[in-house]
Amino acid sequence: MSEKESEFTIYPIPVLKDNIVWVWVHNCSAVVVDPSISYPVKEWLLNQNLSLKAIFQTHHHDDHIGGTQELIKSWPNAKVIASKKDLKRIPFQTFSVEDNDIFDLFDSEIKVIEVNGHTNNHIAFYISKKNTNYNILFPGDTL
Repeated sequence: MSEKESEFTIYPIPVLKDNIVWVWVHNCSAVVVDPSISYPVKEWLLNQNLSLKAIFQTHHHDDHIGGTQELIKSWPNAKVIASKKDLKRIPFQTFSVEDNDIFDLFDSEIKVIEVNGHTNNHIAFYISKKNTNYNILFPGDTL
């Protein structure tokens, strides 16, 4: 990874038959989005010498949360960010969010957007890199 790449880069990790676990890397830290399984994600993070800062959960389906508990065993300080409305189905969340909540991470502003349809409590994460025109959306299974 070059120094420029390490500032703000998104990597895909294909898993299962049709899923992708997205990894948002900033310097030596990472955010993992919807880890359906843990092994390839953990291996990738360790091979890249990255520390897991947070896990974004868009919704409760197992092919999006299945690897989360194993990942937080290896990185117990990683925040698990998920919908407050899904506390029962994502009980290991440590940072609960609601529609229109905004929080900062990696010098970026993250806005939570409810995108009900695929599930009743589905959320997306809209990321705006401060002082740039760089934006990205992690919509989970909803567009």
